[in-house]
Amino acid sequence: PRDMYLARVMAMQAGIPETTPAMNVNRLCGSGAQAVVSAMQVLLLGDAAMALAGGAECMSRSPYSLSAARFGQKMGDTRAVDMMTGALTCPFGTGHMGVTAENVAAQHGITRADQDAFALESQTRAARAVAEGRFKDQIAPVEVPGRKGPTVFDTDEHPKATSAEALAGLRPAFQKDGTVTAGNASGINDGAAALVLCRGDHGGKARARIMGYAHAGVDPKVMGIGPIPAVLALCAKLGMKPQDFDVVESNEAFAAQALAVSRALGLDPARVNPNGGAIALGHPVGATGAMLVVKALHELERTGGRTALITMCIGGGQGIALAIERG
Repeated sequence: PRDMYLARVMAMQAGIPETTPAMNVNRLCGSGAQAVVSAMQVLLLGDAAMALAGGAECMSRSPYSLSAARFGQKMGDTRAVDMMTGALTCPFGTGHMGVTAENVAAQHGITRADQDAFALESQTRAARAVAEGRFKDQIAPVEVPGRKGPTVFDTDEHPKATSAEALAGLRPAFQKDGTVTAGNASGINDGAAALVLCRGDHGGKARARIMGYAHAGVDPKVMGIGPIPAVLALCAKLGMKPQDFDVVESNEAFAAQALAVSRALGLDPARVNPNGGAIALGHPVGATGAMLVVKALHELERTGGRTALITMCIGGGQGIALAIERG
């Protein structure tokens, strides 16, 4: 599988010289954002003048593991282990990430109605953004060959027309009497994004500059609140308040955690995920961070805003935050 060293494969296939090194980074849900941070650090250290940073995830083709096949199954049944659930399961025993969202909902008093209303708004905003062509300049069309000719993918497939009644009719997905459903959680998706970064003295006009970044750790049982301390740490570095940003891209792993983050930080709902979030558009784990940076940049350019905040929770109990300023 060539994606075991995806960064190098991607770079070579993109035509980057073989003399240019590459590396993979892994911060689970925050990997795409961490790639941007790591690239910035390389530039600051003077190890490079320009860097390509991004993220990618192909959840639809995540493999099943036959662990007994390595040395041979002597006798009896064996099983295929779904490797995709590894990224969706708390490594410290809480269970599926959906259970951590239930914990956040209980801890922060977020109701099923709150979550469904949030999910409906995400779908509504995404549908409007797609209809108005807001993502056209952000998406590089992918042409897939077929027997009847090529199929061009240039539009997100995940958004779904829905209603408050349809969302209310869904069963809890993770706890018998829970509030988290398939409708108010992020989707299983494929995705990729990349950004070119360079030093300020490299020449040329940049579309934006990175203002700063921060990380934080939280209780893994409520991993979804990770953005709260990460954003506060970033704001302390920048001398800003969370409410100062013109655009906020806050990953919607689950409506429960996204609501908890927005409420704790005092964010204006109108500025948060103005074109829909992961509930509508999906959360291809390793790609999401880079995708959110792209979304934030384009929204700043569309609206004339100056600064944007990008943040997300990370399975296992972390948060990451990144701030950019339009050039």
